Amino acid sequence: MNSDDRQRFSFSQFFENYRGYLIPLAVLLVFGFTAFAIYDLTTEVRYDDVIAALTATKWSSIGLAIFFTALSFVALIGYDMNALTYIGKRLRFLPVSMTAFSAYAVGNTAGFGALSGGAIRFRGYSRLGLTPDEVGRVIAFVTLAFGIGLLAVTALASLVTAPRIGAIIGIDGAWVRWLAILILVALSVLVIIGRDGREVVVGKVKLRLPDTRTSSQQFLITALDIAASASVLYVLLPQTDIGWPSFLAIYATAVGAGVLSHVPGGLGVFEAIIVAALGNAVDLDQVLGSLVLYRVIYHVLPLLVATLFIIALEVQQLTHHPVASTLRKLEFRLAPLLLATFAMIAGAMLVFSSVTPTPDSDLDILFNYLPLPLVESAHFLSSILGIVLFVTSRGLAQRLDGAWWTAVVCTALALLFSFVRALALFEAGFLVTLLVGLLLSAKLFTRPASLFRQALTPAWIVAMLILVAGALTILFFVYREVDYSHELWWQFEFSAEAPRGLRAILGVAIASAVIAIFSLLRPAATRTAPSTDDDVQRAISIVMSQDSADANLVRMGDKRLMFSDNGKAFIMYGIQGRSWIALFDPVGPAEETPELVWRFVEEARAQGGRAIFYQISPALLPYCADAGLRAFRLGELAIVELPHFDLKGSRLSGLRQAVNKGLREGLEFEVIQQAEVLASIDALRAVSDSWLALHSTREKTFSLGAFREDYVSAQPVAVLRKEGRIIAFATLSLTDTRKEGTVDLMRFAPDAPKGSMDFLFVRIMEYLRDAGYREFNLGMAPLAGMAQREAAPAWDRVGSVVFEHGERFYNFKGLKAFKSKFHPRWEPRYLAVASVGPAIAMMDATLLIGGGLRGVVGK
Repeated sequence: MNSDDRQRFSFSQFFENYRGYLIPLAVLLVFGFTAFAIYDLTTEVRYDDVIAALTATKWSSIGLAIFFTALSFVALIGYDMNALTYIGKRLRFLPVSMTAFSAYAVGNTAGFGALSGGAIRFRGYSRLGLTPDEVGRVIAFVTLAFGIGLLAVTALASLVTAPRIGAIIGIDGAWVRWLAILILVALSVLVIIGRDGREVVVGKVKLRLPDTRTSSQQFLITALDIAASASVLYVLLPQTDIGWPSFLAIYATAVGAGVLSHVPGGLGVFEAIIVAALGNAVDLDQVLGSLVLYRVIYHVLPLLVATLFIIALEVQQLTHHPVASTLRKLEFRLAPLLLATFAMIAGAMLVFSSVTPTPDSDLDILFNYLPLPLVESAHFLSSILGIVLFVTSRGLAQRLDGAWWTAVVCTALALLFSFVRALALFEAGFLVTLLVGLLLSAKLFTRPASLFRQALTPAWIVAMLILVAGALTILFFVYREVDYSHELWWQFEFSAEAPRGLRAILGVAIASAVIAIFSLLRPAATRTAPSTDDDVQRAISIVMSQDSADANLVRMGDKRLMFSDNGKAFIMYGIQGRSWIALFDPVGPAEETPELVWRFVEEARAQGGRAIFYQISPALLPYCADAGLRAFRLGELAIVELPHFDLKGSRLSGLRQAVNKGLREGLEFEVIQQAEVLASIDALRAVSDSWLALHSTREKTFSLGAFREDYVSAQPVAVLRKEGRIIAFATLSLTDTRKEGTVDLMRFAPDAPKGSMDFLFVRIMEYLRDAGYREFNLGMAPLAGMAQREAAPAWDRVGSVVFEHGERFYNFKGLKAFKSKFHPRWEPRYLAVASVGPAIAMMDATLLIGGGLRGVVGK
């Protein structure tokens, strides 16, 4: 590797390790620049003029804006319907439309983290029966379709209006036209390449392009969406000589820049481009007034409608109807995220309103009925409640009971203060909706976790800082003509609006700083006590009464155990650095799973750690998503259906030949029951030691068993003998349900005949089949099935390096080919992580399995 390659690898590794901090920091910087740009562009604009322009907007224009908003969301629902057609799935329109509408209502408003539209889709579509991979394909389709469609619409509009666009942005119109032509040619080539739904290989990623019909439908849907959403703002603007096609190009560019900035909702970035483009053609006060109305109608109104729909489901109790029953199931999944986003917007609204002046008519009424100290206190406390409610929305998304109580109290107090500090009827109506939604959905917020033990991620801290920075920008804009002096802080009068805003923003800043510092100064990582022998015996009794044979790894006694409250289920986990790594799904009754997942995640957070679930099944992913974890595909598990396992016919002819060859060489198969294993332990140890020496490796732990007398003798051992001597063995992992059997330790002597392991596995499967077992677990093949994914995550570049050379660590090389001989059924397995990159999680898992850095490097 030359120096350039090392530098590139070092940079990519640095970015991968710190992307959770670098991206939020970049977003904060982008917002800072755009906020300054807006402030600079509006130096001649006064707040009163903006309010006058806003109130002068015709009701007919508002009605048209609402109509175009509805039309845009109809098109947005079409994205999801087309995506489902693309992946070959047909679902009922009503629940799909509810999920899609909610996803866009949340995504357009929040635009980040746990409150994203992707989380809504995962929760909704998983409830409707889609697998995690299928949901991922839907999300990838709608994301890619929006990006390509936005680019196409912008290019077409720019092609038609190139001279006008060039004049607005200050470049030659010919350059605009040539750039538009280049974009359209590239997109046309892409459509032609994928006309038959063929696959395109980009590096290690295979992307199946939509066919011509799907592409055409999607372009029309995207064109309708962007045209309708642009019309929302266009009809709110006063009459101007900028035509609709030119405005469409400007709008599409502003939307694209807002999406690329990763600022929540494109706040500030979208406004800066619109103001810069229209400033010479429309009075800026009218542009700003129209932008405020646009945000309310296109972003807040759909969220309000979605939340009211959830409330209606609670009130009407329509469970007697099949369609209503399906919607009720969706409501259970979607309500926390909708209410969380609603709470986030309510918190931002309280913060922003605290730095804007109260109408004089309202002040006159307050002056006649309320004392000044009460008004001042309500104004200051409302700003604090706003930032608390904003942060609490994260806990609502995770269904924490503490977050629900905090949100209810904050909303109720803010509702009271909305009448004390100003007769804010719109704000009061918004808060009433939130409060009713929280009270009616109380049963959904059952996670018994302390809100104060939550550590905010960098993205949430940056979102909070953006809120404070936005409030500061509004404060400076509103009171631009007020000369600052220290005396302002101590002016307490009904007419002293600027001092009141200064004190409010100071309270918000102090509260934000306290919350951020409290999150950053999280407790140091600690260790829970190792599990006792009694704990292991309790866990073994649970293992034997359920179906997962892999859970027998608890017999190693090297893992910590977390039991459910009733002691009927447990999670086994290990700690490496700050990573708390749970192995497999929780073991025990399915009804205990949700609480165990949450307890594990919360305990890890409380101890300064980060929760990771390793080798989990698709069934666990919804619970991980609810707890705020992200899932990444890890590989595929091979499962053989034993009742159908038969060497007859051509399908398994290779295995039949291996068995016949073994018989000719004198191989004998035997299963030694656990009561008799100790009598053969020395012979088994000799085979194990020779196998370790042959492979220059040492024993692993955690997700693999090690050769220890107590562990090997705990269950039956399948052995191969030649001339009476044991030359190979495999420890069997079984449970009393006889649902599944598997093997753990697999060792053979250097002089074992070639093909001995094929012979051994065939005989084991036949033995288990005859004993009444239904499935044989061949274990996981790392990275299996990942190359075909259409939206492979970025971590694959690092993770594939680890697994490509996994033979050094786990002896995985060739396992996929070996398992494929048995024609198994493949099931995906996942890695779910919280607040850490998957590459770091995998490194910690590797160190835990290998026994630390020395064990990994030294084998």
